Amino acid sequence: MRVLGIDPGLTRCGWGVVDGRPGARPTAIGVGVIRTHPDLDLELRLLEVHTAVTALLRAHRPEAVAIERVFTQNNKGTATGTAQAAGVAALAAAQADVPVAWHTPSEVKAAISGNGRADKDQVTMMVTRVLGLTEAPKPADAADALALAVCHVWRAPAQARLRVAALAGGIGAPVPASRTLPRWQGVSR
Repeated sequence: MRVLGIDPGLTRCGWGVVDGRPGARPTAIGVGVIRTHPDLDLELRLLEVHTAVTALLRAHRPEAVAIERVFTQNNKGTATGTAQAAGVAALAAAQADVPVAWHTPSEVKAAISGNGRADKDQVTMMVTRVLGLTEAPKPADAADALALAVCHVWRAPAQARLRVAALAGGIGAPVPASRTLPRWQGVSR
């Protein structure tokens, strides 16, 4: 399974692509950071993030996109920008018809290090070790994006089995097609 991990942010949006399957060592395919200039208008910064994520989806053809779920941060402005970047990344995935999985920071930390309260240095060290990298990915946003991708590779099959079991039990039954929205076809002029 190939997964694009996104650690959302407006100034620095980390990304990492991983190939792998549960029970086997995953492989890092690519890693980096999308940067936007803080002096640009918000809509242009979001457009830059969207354009870059769209290019990553085309280049790497992931089977899923794993995005960090934004809870709360001390700085409301940072939390808002992070949520907006996560939204445009999810939009790019939806436009490419790639499923999106949302993972909490503690879920990712627990998956990669065994400790849901691990600090950034511990996460970076474990990402480096788990992926067999010769040097740690920098900045931390890039390491976090790889951790998100690894977390999804390892957890997605179990989550899918739980979803199937829940559906078999009548929990979360599918919505009839007549109650869903039509697929987005792009902007018409």
